[in-house]
Amino acid sequence: MKLERKYRVVLILLLFFCLILVRAFEQTLFYDPFIEYFENDFLSAPIPVFSGSKLLLSMTFRYSLNTVISLIAIHVAFQNRDFTIFSLKFYALAYLVLMVTFLIILKGELANGYLFAFYIRRFIIHPLFVLLLLPAFYYKQLTSNKII
Repeated sequence: MKLERKYRVVLILLLFFCLILVRAFEQTLFYDPFIEYFENDFLSAPIPVFSGSKLLLSMTFRYSLNTVISLIAIHVAFQNRDFTIFSLKFYALAYLVLMVTFLIILKGELANGYLFAFYIRRFIIHPLFVLLLLPAFYYKQLTSNKII
């Protein structure tokens, strides 16, 4: 079923509002002692005490929530099953790579510095990939509609 353009735009705006709500309520919805750590003087402060399993579960839940909202936005925007399936695979692979990398960095207690862990964590907890995928799919759609 194809949605009219105006309904798609409204639905996409609502979905982006949902992503904003996830961010707005992060401290009440998710366990993440690194929120305060990276907001404060993390250059000289020791790594906060954290529960590894609780952190993994919380970050997985947040990543999943952002992913579902992002996948729905991509599907509504393009109504293209191939784009949605590609995005799902991309998000799954990104989750594995990012989470394994983040856990290895934490196990090493940020021995190589805090910046790498900061950015890896940012990719896990924030919906940055949708900001990359939407323009990429739009460009793909534009170029595939041209007759050469």
